[in-house]
Amino acid sequence: MSKPSPEVYEQGRGMDAHNKVMRDIRAKKNKTYDAHEPTRVWLDEDNTPDGVYQSLTIILNTGGCRWARAGGCTMCGYVSESVEGGSVTHEQLMDQIQVCLDHEAENADEKSPLIKIYTSGSFLDEREVSAESRRAIAETFGDRKRIVVESLPDFVAEEKLEDFTSQGLETDVAIGLETATDRVRKDCVNKYFAFDDFIAASEEADAAGAGIKAYLLMKPPFLSEAEAVEDMKRSVRRCAEYAHTVSMNPCNVQRYTMVDELFFRGGYRPPWLWSVAEVLEDTADVDAIVVSDPVGHGSERGPHNCGECDDLVQKAIKDFDLRQDPSVFEQVSCECEATWKYVVTEETSFGAPLTR
Repeated sequence: MSKPSPEVYEQGRGMDAHNKVMRDIRAKKNKTYDAHEPTRVWLDEDNTPDGVYQSLTIILNTGGCRWARAGGCTMCGYVSESVEGGSVTHEQLMDQIQVCLDHEAENADEKSPLIKIYTSGSFLDEREVSAESRRAIAETFGDRKRIVVESLPDFVAEEKLEDFTSQGLETDVAIGLETATDRVRKDCVNKYFAFDDFIAASEEADAAGAGIKAYLLMKPPFLSEAEAVEDMKRSVRRCAEYAHTVSMNPCNVQRYTMVDELFFRGGYRPPWLWSVAEVLEDTADVDAIVVSDPVGHGSERGPHNCGECDDLVQKAIKDFDLRQDPSVFEQVSCECEATWKYVVTEETSFGAPLTR
């Protein structure tokens, strides 16, 4: 498995140019964040192998993804929401957890059976979340049914996950794989690890009695709409061999990213919601739960159609997430679907998108 060292992050993989550009872009950030407050927290519903659960989603405010500090992924602006200095103390992290518990108590009738914890980096990276904090968080949520923690493959280890499984929690590792195609992951996303590393992480999780939730990215920069759709269809099918849940996330335009720079110059359009529906409908037969959460849907910087049908298609996608019934997409239509089909046919290489 890839080792998290400066050599991995900077040299020898042909990724130096991307990283330099990303560091220059991220240097424009000037906002600071309170280490005692989580980045975000919200309540929702999620489909799991055990059924649909109310979920409490937590994005902890840590020192940020170490890969992002080296330059990082072309589309990811989450590192811009991290605290300065590269580290957060145990006490600060537990203060953040308490804020999340207070939010749940104020806004939910009962405790959420499902807890999802993200850091915009790797929860299992002990530079972001110490072993002490990881164990305390596992104990805090030991009375829930299922927990999801986010990590790059490098940091997935049986002994770390046993902190959660030993509490009796059904435990999942969410891995931002982005695509099953190594070349797309490296050249379009600027992510350093290979699909084989993802497989190795899934084996570590399995040894601990945990599962895998794979996160994919629809339409990173430098792919046409048709290429993005086909890459997602292949990736969903391949990931379903190792993950019980595959979450396909349509790319949105975040600040302080290469995608943002391209978007500003007319060189990038987020994916069509019709493309999301096409992938979900086509892969509904795989042996995994396949879901999608189009963040910023209907906006110019998020996945969108024509503006008239965006909410309706988004509603169908959410319905599919919960019921896994592809027939929901037969119930939505719009004149702009013809434009989307033209784009998929004629937009044959990366360049200025055919439509905005």
